[in-house]
Amino acid sequence: MNPVTANPVTADPETADTPVDALTVGTPPVGAPAGRTGFPLGGELPVRRLGFGTGGLVGPGYDHGVPMADQLGTLRELQQEGKIRHIGLDSVSAAELTQAQELAPIASVQNRYNLLDRASEDVLKLCEQRGTAFLPWFPLGNGSLTAGGHGPQNGGEGGGAKDADADAGTVLSTLAARHGATTGQIALAWLLHHSPALLPTPGTGSPAHLDENLAAAGIALSAADLSQLDQLPGTA
Repeated sequence: MNPVTANPVTADPETADTPVDALTVGTPPVGAPAGRTGFPLGGELPVRRLGFGTGGLVGPGYDHGVPMADQLGTLRELQQEGKIRHIGLDSVSAAELTQAQELAPIASVQNRYNLLDRASEDVLKLCEQRGTAFLPWFPLGNGSLTAGGHGPQNGGEGGGAKDADADAGTVLSTLAARHGATTGQIALAWLLHHSPALLPTPGTGSPAHLDENLAAAGIALSAADLSQLDQLPGTA
């Protein structure tokens, strides 16, 4: 959830009754205030708008221009005041996560990660070791791993990127047919098999699409399936 926008999100009476444990608030890095003066706004404003007294998880975008101690110090104060329960981080390196965990308990990390973009593999492994949840951003490659559409994953127009996408399309389509699933479901199933720390939160536009995403958890990929997927070229 990303409630800090130009159009403030407010709670209606039904929303306000939602259990706090079900609430996840993320504040965006773009234009969000940082530092010890800005983070109280970033931490409290989403909770106020949604009508809750306490935020379950607040994960602001990490500002690389502001000392980690300043950013987490303010969030830690909000946590100790009971205004937020858990602290998450967004777009951090393994070194930054290690530093952060020395300053405050970190419940989750959200970094870009999917079948063909594994640049944050070291962060994921650290999350596994520390018992920290890893929320993959763009778990379906911004939609390019669904419905047979495999656009360039590495930002290039060269033949290498296109060949990698073609390989992914072939493997995903083959496995989807074998399991009676969609390519997107296979990509999500791979994430769930790949690490116990991974908690994919793909976007959905309809109840049917939500059901499709949830069904990915029931796909049992074999060792051979996983080997095929693991060997796909990416940005690991």
